Amino acid sequence: MTVRYPRPLRPGDRIGVTSPSSGVPEELRGRLDVAVHDLEALGYEVVVGRCMDGSTHISAPAAERAAELTEMLTDPAIRAVIPPWGGETAIDLMPLLDFEEIGRAEPTWLVGWSDISVLTTPLTLLTGVATVHGNNLMDTPYRTPEGLTSWLDIVTAAQGEPFRQTPPGRHRSGGWDDWAAHPGIRDLTLDAEGTWTRLDGTGDVDAEGRLIGGCIEILANLTGTPYLDTSRFAGSEPLLVYVEACEDNAFEICRNLHGMRLAGFFDRAAAVLVGRTHAPDSRTLTQHEAVLDALGPLGVPVIADVECGHVPPYLPLVNGARGRVVHTAARSEIVQTLA
Repeated sequence: MTVRYPRPLRPGDRIGVTSPSSGVPEELRGRLDVAVHDLEALGYEVVVGRCMDGSTHISAPAAERAAELTEMLTDPAIRAVIPPWGGETAIDLMPLLDFEEIGRAEPTWLVGWSDISVLTTPLTLLTGVATVHGNNLMDTPYRTPEGLTSWLDIVTAAQGEPFRQTPPGRHRSGGWDDWAAHPGIRDLTLDAEGTWTRLDGTGDVDAEGRLIGGCIEILANLTGTPYLDTSRFAGSEPLLVYVEACEDNAFEICRNLHGMRLAGFFDRAAAVLVGRTHAPDSRTLTQHEAVLDALGPLGVPVIADVECGHVPPYLPLVNGARGRVVHTAARSEIVQTLA
């Protein structure tokens, strides 16, 4: 399967906003407005869809959410689709999405993380269209810390030109900003120090492969289905697999990662990147130990505390991109190339 990249966004292009999972409650509409206005100020036309209700955990019935997402991904006038955030049960869209139809359309950027992993990762695996695991629309107004990039930088980048990201050395210790009281906040609170951690041993890491991955609690539910089959993805190239935990305790994460490994998700991994998490340890098992227990048998480097999870700041990763990860005592970086 050949990886295909949507063309870079240009001013004047149209961006679709829909909620395949959770919508936006009224008290947070101010933050949504700020994010939309920011895109418009950059010269984009923003189309906000019908599926945006935030009064429950889903923005609309599954059939309506699937239809709107499909409409946006197959509309040649829409060049990128981004949800406000994740949610809980976007998995209910899987039997309602015609991935063959979406794959036949001109590629469109789909951006998202957390619950949106249930859409971005299968879309890349089933169609070969690259997707972005990165900050969602509601996160977009935040200023990007030095060393990182935003999803907007990625979807506007020229294909074939590598871009490099390095850990800023700071992250948020806990909690979230109050967008209801401060809808226009732009500065991330990064009040804790820390960088990447190699879990499987010591020594330098220099690994390359096609990037694929997402949120553990979400992807584990696709284990054993065609939606999470990496066996035919990108031919026989090695993979750089990334995973991250949102909130499950260490025992749950350990079981989920074991199941994903037994199902073959990590079979071609040259290295595994693990997102920093505030998910709880268990009494006799930490989150780091849970990862190593499940993925240590792979015999490949396992690097934790990467900024690709639910702890700000955000290091976007492109499903399907060529990636190279370097982790030494002197530097840590990941370079992605849309090629």
